[in-house]
Amino acid sequence: MATKATNFDWLAQGEEETIDPGLPICDPHHHLWEFVQGRVASRYLLDEILVDLNCGHNVVSTVFIECGAMIDVKDPSPLRMVNETAFVNGIAAMSASGLYGTARVAAGIVGHVDLCIGDGAAQVLEAHIQAGGGRFRGIRHSCTWDPSPDVPDARCAPPQYLYRDDKFRQGFAQLAPLNMSFEGWCYHTQISDLTELAQAFPDTSIILDHFGGPIGIGPYQGKMEENFAQWRADITELAKCQNVVAKLGGINMELNGFGWHEQDRPPSSQELMQATRPYYEHAIEQFGPDRCMFESNFPVDMCTCSYNVLWNSFKRLTADYTADEKAKLYHDTATRIYRLD
Repeated sequence: MATKATNFDWLAQGEEETIDPGLPICDPHHHLWEFVQGRVASRYLLDEILVDLNCGHNVVSTVFIECGAMIDVKDPSPLRMVNETAFVNGIAAMSASGLYGTARVAAGIVGHVDLCIGDGAAQVLEAHIQAGGGRFRGIRHSCTWDPSPDVPDARCAPPQYLYRDDKFRQGFAQLAPLNMSFEGWCYHTQISDLTELAQAFPDTSIILDHFGGPIGIGPYQGKMEENFAQWRADITELAKCQNVVAKLGGINMELNGFGWHEQDRPPSSQELMQATRPYYEHAIEQFGPDRCMFESNFPVDMCTCSYNVLWNSFKRLTADYTADEKAKLYHDTATRIYRLD
């Protein structure tokens, strides 16, 4: 039985009819976890994600992204992260049985490897690949860092310039030979570091998470236009790297500064779309539908809206797009990049 989020009743105030329910969707970014404090959903396992996937949209497959779930706390070595991949692969196998519906949950798995171990990253990658049962596709090593104590740093406590670090890049070099991709999760102030990394490794597939993390809290609060101008310029430069694709989503977190979670009612899909559309439109303009994919970032973005409302907001944004553009943005780019077909 699914566990309800702490803001379930609040979200229920914003129920909507599903828009274009037949459009096939691959959700390329979600998490699975339990016992996570500080989130509206402390438990998000198969029961919980199935509630969202069955809300009305035609989600045919998903990709799990690392979140430090079920790691082996007794193992101090870099191999401790492999247990997360084994855990998710078990859920993926349950889903693949067809007993829980037609959607393929975690058809692709992205784990974590500490690339700062240099050449030793290859051994950990190979262990993930073995544990992933044919589903492991790459890794994420977040670099989100900010000097302000009001802006949270990544769980892995990265240094200020992680993506420039020589030892990190030595580990990064182990990805391409194993046909593994890299998820770049940075803040908007660090996008240029990811651009330099992409330029240095043109043969490695890099996925930009969450628009490059526009910050709207702490010292960035109330500076939306200034922040957007910097983000816009840096995204334009990043998009010149043909080995980089962009995930469109993950912009409804508390750190983005819209403050939706502080309102009496959740935003409608129309309100969400109007408030965030400049980010979506610029990213799509620069990367093109061939290198863009909508993401849910659930259950993190659940602090703002329901799964149904989120995908409705995307569909409102693309109401006038061609069928080919929609197919790429909602499904084809993701399944190509994560090799799900």
